[in-house]
Amino acid sequence: MTNGSYSLKAAMGDRQKHLHFVFMNYDPEYERLQSDRTKRGAREVETYLSKKHDDLLVKKLEPGTYDKTCSLFIVDAFAVQITDAQANVLRSAKEVRVVEKNQEFT
Repeated sequence: MTNGSYSLKAAMGDRQKHLHFVFMNYDPEYERLQSDRTKRGAREVETYLSKKHDDLLVKKLEPGTYDKTCSLFIVDAFAVQITDAQANVLRSAKEVRVVEKNQEFT
């Protein structure tokens, strides 16, 4: 592989989106809401986390460059289709504990 084709491939890879899981840091409000085991409490947790996750993405990434697939309410995390460069941006956010790329097994 020549340097020119390597650079092109690297540049294209920077734009390729992959599923990443983003795990958030400790949040006392999440813990408080999570302790309410009623159906109403479960809805409040879902609403709170979904908005919190959406707000982080809006604050850190350009609109239209990502696709959040779901929020994981049991662990205060979410799944999002983003580039590796965007994953690095999220890793640097103070609210974020871990960003892991989904590993597909074949």
